[in-house]
Amino acid sequence: MIQPTATTSHLLTIRTPEGVFFSLPLAGPIVRCMAWLLDAVCLLAAAKIIQMGAALLGVFSQDLSRAFSILFYFICYIGYGIVLEWFWNGQTLGKRLFHLRVMDMRALPLRFSQIVIRNLLRAVDSLPLFYIVGGLACLISRHAQRLGDLAANTVVVRTRRLAAPRIDAVLDRNRHNSLRAYPHLAARLRQQVAPVEADTALQALLRRDLLTPEARVDLFALMADLFRRKAAFPAEALAGISDEQYVRNVVDLLFRR
Repeated sequence: MIQPTATTSHLLTIRTPEGVFFSLPLAGPIVRCMAWLLDAVCLLAAAKIIQMGAALLGVFSQDLSRAFSILFYFICYIGYGIVLEWFWNGQTLGKRLFHLRVMDMRALPLRFSQIVIRNLLRAVDSLPLFYIVGGLACLISRHAQRLGDLAANTVVVRTRRLAAPRIDAVLDRNRHNSLRAYPHLAARLRQQVAPVEADTALQALLRRDLLTPEARVDLFALMADLFRRKAAFPAEALAGISDEQYVRNVVDLLFRR
């Protein structure tokens, strides 16, 4: 099971089942507050639009106008974070600008229920005003989590800007790639593979010597199976190559044209 193993004041260290450790920089209260302020500006702009709509409804009925305002204020306040964090993989406008991201505590895919829980508990974290409860929770919690993060088992991390991939470190320009003989299938593979899947395959090749032999075989078998389901190359294109070499050929197709 992927699990957090240790935390410094700024890093969360996670251990994978293969025995690989990696660290994620945690976002502190100050940068999270700055991201929240930007999100608050967006919510104020939405509130202004709602206010204009309520004013128009007020011509017909004041009760309808008040009901409209209360309902849509609530939808914007709660739905803003839920919708953006779900579709932007843990980011809102503020988090994206400050390079922050919500993620599962164990580095597993973020579930919709986790996003809903952490956003519903904003009402508690914001008490008594200006997120005092949430800010104090971030300061004293081990992983810089507010109450919503503790309930949802999530953390907010800083996203690193990725350097250009070191293609030549894992690919030999002179090596024959049997997959290139089928350009229509190569094009389909490029369409089907998500950027995160391509980057994961590249990083696995870059770090293959850090894995135990058993973990290395299992990891590349899983990756090869994933890519084979994306595009079915004929048997003659796969004859005599290992799963690791197949993944290497796929990475060659994805990163080199």
